[in-house]
This record gives sequence, C-alpha cells and structure tokens, in this order.
Amino acid sequence: MRTRPRAQAAAALVLTVLLGLPDLLLTPSAGAGRAGTPVTGAGFPDTTADTDVTFRGLAFDICRAPSLAVMSAWRKASPYGAVGVPYAGRGRACPDQPHLTRRWVAEVHRMGWRVLPVFVGSQPPCAHDPRPASGASPESPGVSPGSPGTRRPVPGASPGAPGTPPKTPIGGAPAVQGGREGEEAVRTAGALGMDRGSALYLSLKSYDLDDASCVRTTLDFVRAWNREVRRQGYVPGLHSDADAGVLHMERARRAGTGDLPSALWFVRWNRRPSLYDEAALHPYAWRVKRRIHQYAGEITEEYGGHRLTIGRSMADAPVARVRI
Repeated sequence: MRTRPRAQAAAALVLTVLLGLPDLLLTPSAGAGRAGTPVTGAGFPDTTADTDVTFRGLAFDICRAPSLAVMSAWRKASPYGAVGVPYAGRGRACPDQPHLTRRWVAEVHRMGWRVLPVFVGSQPPCAHDPRPASGASPESPGVSPGSPGTRRPVPGASPGAPGTPPKTPIGGAPAVQGGREGEEAVRTAGALGMDRGSALYLSLKSYDLDDASCVRTTLDFVRAWNREVRRQGYVPGLHSDADAGVLHMERARRAGTGDLPSALWFVRWNRRPSLYDEAALHPYAWRVKRRIHQYAGEITEEYGGHRLTIGRSMADAPVARVRI
C-alpha cells in the first residue's frame, strides 16, 4: 500500500522533531562565535565574514533541478525547506539542466525554498570509484564505518541520478586550476541570480587520505578555490564524504592551515541526522551555522503527486542570497 503524501509528510516531520530538532537546539547562538574570531578560544577560528543568509531544517538534494510545478507541489506538501542542486562544474553527472535558470532560482526562492548551490568541478587525482568496502565515502556509493550496508551518493549526481560523473582529475597546477574554477563558480552563480554573500559548495568525491601527493594536490586546489570564491564576496563551502574531504579539512584545520571552507556539508548515510556528533570533526569546529549532514540518499519520496529520488540532509548553514 502506498503511503499517502500527507501521512508521509507527517512522518517526516516527526523524524525532524525526534532526531533533528534537539541537535539544532544545541547549536550555540551566533554571538557565541562570529566569523573571523575564535569560537571557543584559540584553535577554532571561523574562516570568513558571517552571513545572515542561513537555513536551519531539513533539505533535499537532487541531480537535476525539478520543474517549478514540482517544486511548488513539494513546497506545499513536503517537510523540506531547502534544495541542493549541482549548478556548475565539469564533473557533474547531470550537466543538462533544462529547468535550472535564473527564473527558476528566483521563483523557487519566492515559494519559500532556500537554495544550496553545488559546484562539481575537478576531482582529487586519487578519487576512487564507488565500491562496497568499509570506509568508502561520499560522492560515491560505499559503506560508512559503523553503518553496514549504507551506500553513498555519486558526487554531483546526487542519489539516483542518471549517468556517471566524468573523470575530471585535478591537473599539475592545482592552485591555478582551483582559482580558475572558483571564478567559474562565482560567475555562473551570479548569472543565475545568486548575489555576493551566497554560499557555494564545492563537491569532492571520496579519495585516499593515505596518498600524500594526492592530499597535497587536493588541498592546494580547494584552498585556491576558496580564496577566489571568498575574494569575490561569496562564502565557500565543501560537500564531501565525512571520511574523505571533510576529515581532510579537519586535519588541515588542526595543522593551522588557512583558506579552508567556511561551511561543511558532510556525507554519512547513517539514517539519523546529527550535525554536532560527527566523529570526523571536533565538536566545536565549523559549529555556528556552518554544518550540513546528508544522512540518507537514494530515497524515493512522493509529495503533491510528484515522485523524486533524493538525498536527505539536516542543515544549519549558509545558503544562496537570491536576487529577486
């Protein structure tokens, strides 16, 4: 028997209250740590000017932007309040986006949606293809430690997305390439009506943190991408597996490295949203309005008569500042 949309929405809202709301209530107030100042003393600096354009609540992400009719129906019937869409980058599995236009961004914003723009560009040279092995992570199907059988999404493709992401490794000049792709991320976001102050999330596949050369190359690329995005007044974020890109950023933070992402969207498919209990991150790092947890993927849901295959996330993080 098919679950009715209203009952499905009610069940999702109960999930939010039971699993997500307590986590959000534990978030310190913005005054506890403004960007550019320590959150809890030395060792936990934020990395960019704060933004007042943030979202707290359930979000979904999808490879190909749905039509405005579908977005309207889901806005009325679903528990979600934000949508993540791969909007640019040469590594996308869904480069064709017939609905994703400047008008689409403005209209969904008017409906009350908040937009999480995902840039899927060059990938770590040691990125690995999906494989059913313990420790395999984000952007690619795999099994999360402690979550047997839990699969992960394809980067930029999002759960259930058609096609396979092209192989787009970072080249021999990662800082130059990162700066160039950061400029592309900002330019494309601006063309879609997303103003300065918008968060843009760089999406990375899972990669081998034991490969020192690959780790250096990837970090150089990410830092250069962040610098360019930040230089142009946007907020750089990172979307990656908790045990790959996100753990890498945490290690870099501990080492005192600068030019790190301002927000982290970590993938751990454990079916339970938890922003501040992530093992890969220190509990006070990237804490104030700086985290998104994608806790499930390849989930098919139906609201308002429209069925989509999506990833589910709990968010307390910056979103796009949309020009109306």
